[in-house]
Amino acid sequence: MGKRIAVVGVGALGGYVGGYLAKSGEDVTLIDFWPENIETIRSRGLELDGVTPEEKFTVRNAKTMHLTEMQELARQKPVDIAFVSMKSYDTEWATALIKQYLAPDGYVVSLQNCLNEERIAGVVGWGKTVGMVASLISVDMYEPARIRRTVAKGGDKHTVFRVGEVHGRITRRVEELRDMVGRIDSAKTTTNLWGERWSKLCQNGMKNGVSAATGLTGTDCDRNDAIRRFAIKLGGEAVRVGQALGYHIEKIGKMEPETLAKASEGDKSALDEIETIMRPGSNINPNPRADIQRPSMAQDIRKGRRTEIEFMNGYIAERGTYIGVPAPTHAKLTEIVKKVERQEIKAAPALLGG
Repeated sequence: MGKRIAVVGVGALGGYVGGYLAKSGEDVTLIDFWPENIETIRSRGLELDGVTPEEKFTVRNAKTMHLTEMQELARQKPVDIAFVSMKSYDTEWATALIKQYLAPDGYVVSLQNCLNEERIAGVVGWGKTVGMVASLISVDMYEPARIRRTVAKGGDKHTVFRVGEVHGRITRRVEELRDMVGRIDSAKTTTNLWGERWSKLCQNGMKNGVSAATGLTGTDCDRNDAIRRFAIKLGGEAVRVGQALGYHIEKIGKMEPETLAKASEGDKSALDEIETIMRPGSNINPNPRADIQRPSMAQDIRKGRRTEIEFMNGYIAERGTYIGVPAPTHAKLTEIVKKVERQEIKAAPALLGG
């Protein structure tokens, strides 16, 4: 306790984590560039919801700032921990904005999709950069200051938060962060931040753009045979690129990376194993909100916002080209999603063969 925390980007994930930390008694300032969001938090609080009644509450004790009010931080206690929870394409400028208000030993946490630690380090330095992966958290800001989680908490079944240093050593600050977010859901420190990041990128690469291109929920994508096979192809390509880059890839949800790669390459037993995991209805505890759960990129398309496709599937394709391991399915999906984003074509299952 006693740390000064700033959350730069109060969307679904930033608002969810920042709201919970404020509720637990931390000194949290929520900073956002969407005026209506901040004004709504000020007038009625930040409303959080989940799949159980205990997860529904309103946070009223978090401090708030419009982007244009950030100069007030100069007259306040310096920021010890700054969570950057912006879209990947906004990482550098958001990090530069908060940099000048950091305490001498303050640091920036990338609480984002994609691999943005290098972008953050380019602004504040590697010594002030920490990574945090939020795995299978599925949060959705469906109105200003209203965020819902559409999957159950991980608890002892699935570790949601994985906190790590870029150099892989376990330090006091990552242990402090783990304990902090451990009040929200299951958390651990990791010596393999890059492997965790690539695993999350594989997972997002199979889900986000696919839902954005088809207009379907995550569950409906997995239910469609052709689209599910397309997603498996994406996953396998991503695994092979990551392996070539030297990452030790962690499990991708319930899927072993090598099994996923083999499934994408035509190994029938591997494909059967992966499809058993992916098909809706294979989980023992069905998700009561499965019919509304959409990955963040699909939410962006529905809201008419720019997507992170270049930083997700596009990044995998680019890294593949760099290392000499082609990822053509990722390149194809990136092209399709960009066309949907530009409203040149409409999202439809047929775009991916469904």
